[in-house]
Amino acid sequence: MKFANKTIVISGASRGIGASAAREFASQGANVVLLARSTEALETLADEIGEKALALACDVADYAAVEAAFQRASTHFGSLDVLICNAGMIEPIARLEHAKPADWAQLINVNITGVFNMMRAGLPHLKAAGGGAVLTIGSGASQRPLEGWSAYCTSKAGAAMLTQALHLEEGENGIRVMGLSPGTVATQMQREIKVSGINPVSQLAWEDHIPAEWPARTLLWMLSADADEFIGTEVSLRDENIRKRVGLI
Repeated sequence: MKFANKTIVISGASRGIGASAAREFASQGANVVLLARSTEALETLADEIGEKALALACDVADYAAVEAAFQRASTHFGSLDVLICNAGMIEPIARLEHAKPADWAQLINVNITGVFNMMRAGLPHLKAAGGGAVLTIGSGASQRPLEGWSAYCTSKAGAAMLTQALHLEEGENGIRVMGLSPGTVATQMQREIKVSGINPVSQLAWEDHIPAEWPARTLLWMLSADADEFIGTEVSLRDENIRKRVGLI
């Protein structure tokens, strides 16, 4: 994909992978729509990027809010071409017997329903543009349970299935669908995990995590012809071959 004048919508764009992806795509000439629940960090990032950035407060768990944000973004830039479903949360980190039901449900609403909402609200815009792409952020946690992470593991397994379902239904209609499992990334989420002290992930040293720029560059690569063989699947950044193809090593 040539990114000049293409519009990339990124949820969870205020920090971490989302913010790094915004900078990466903007550097390639793309318009970037920055979504997050709070706008202060978004507006700072938008000011840094310049006129090619649009910051919109949006809770992805609220379908009406997502639909309104997409309509505003489409009107502002003329089209929507790529959706990056990055918004996610790790709390509650708690064993099942101690997890608060409301907190558990909130995570599911953001991490699964939020992905569905972006897909559902975005499809009409992508099709109007003649096709496009939907990239989701997965996790190795979708493959196995981890102590204290029942909500997160369940949500990532659900989001992975949504990714496969979208590819099944829309892959033949010009919609490129892929997931990215980045591994552990040096973001605020890892700080929350560290504080919890639960399960082996919390015991990792900060230098064990990859920088947020790595998954950002991988998302860019996933829209290239070199990644065509992975359409409909999830790319793992733990795979050394993938890192080489992206140009990270």
